[in-house]
Amino acid sequence: MIKAGIIGATGYAGGELVRILANHREVRIIWYGSRSYIDKKYYQVYQNMFRIVEDVCKDDNLAELAEQVDVIFTATPQGFLAGLLTEEILSKVKIVDLSADYRIKDVNVYEKWYGIEHKSPQFIPEAVYGLCEVNRGQITAQTRLVANPGCYTTCSILTAYPLVKDGLIDVDTLIVDAKSGTSGAGRGAKVPNLFCEVNENIKAYGVASHRHTPEIEEQLSYAGNCEVMINFTPHLVPMNRGILVTEYAKLRSKPGGTLPSWEEIRAVYDKYYADEKFVRVLDKGICPETKWVEGSNYVDINFVIDERTGRVIMMGALDNLVKGAAGQAVQNMNLLFGLPEDEGLELVPCFP
Repeated sequence: MIKAGIIGATGYAGGELVRILANHREVRIIWYGSRSYIDKKYYQVYQNMFRIVEDVCKDDNLAELAEQVDVIFTATPQGFLAGLLTEEILSKVKIVDLSADYRIKDVNVYEKWYGIEHKSPQFIPEAVYGLCEVNRGQITAQTRLVANPGCYTTCSILTAYPLVKDGLIDVDTLIVDAKSGTSGAGRGAKVPNLFCEVNENIKAYGVASHRHTPEIEEQLSYAGNCEVMINFTPHLVPMNRGILVTEYAKLRSKPGGTLPSWEEIRAVYDKYYADEKFVRVLDKGICPETKWVEGSNYVDINFVIDERTGRVIMMGALDNLVKGAAGQAVQNMNLLFGLPEDEGLELVPCFP
């Protein structure tokens, strides 16, 4: 039995980790870390866990936790793990970090976009970017540190990855328009996320400055073996869960000047995703909807060719708390310990 600890267990992503791991046959959570609710029973924070989780919340002592568990999930703000991680801790335990501390390989880029000093950049080179469908081969029993991708980034990267990888689009024209439910902003009380601020409203934020931008650019640059620079605009929409991305790019003409056909583009998506459990490329003409993936670890993807403009419109949808956070973290943990990748993740989407 794998012993797990969660730092940040009372945030939305941490709560989703608890929900998923409660039904994982190979894992037992022995540490529910929460700076805000120390000594309070976990179900008193999340009443849906009444008679399911009787444990009390503990502090966020990473060094002590490393002595007691096999894997630590850190569902914490940026800078938390980087400020505490040491070689001694990493020598004892595997860590799946849900923050951005180790996602970006260039520490200068991280510090510029996040506005904080990175306290342990020496661990960045060994951290594996945990997008399983892309980096599965790098996530092994020898891996000590996994940088779990963000919700916007997971959806944005997987939606465009096949066409970038196979050079079907001009990456200089790539635009990503993304929309997220309010849980993506976390559980902390913030005026912009109050019901009266969000309800019956939609707004763009982080325009030309959102900190997930360099993460998307870096991973797509690896895919295309070229520098990728995008326009990324996120929007907040009045729903609890879900990410929907709509991406636009100019198609590259084939020899002779014709555009790739729908069948050719679909073949490229199938090349990379036909055997992927959690990526569903939808039937022709069906556009992804967040409701179809809610509560699950699935990503739904599709595309439409605009013959008039010579562009392809790519669409993707996922649950930001599952495939965009906790579900992907469990998927990474399964790979770290040699378990079936879908163990604990057979989550049928909720509808309606």
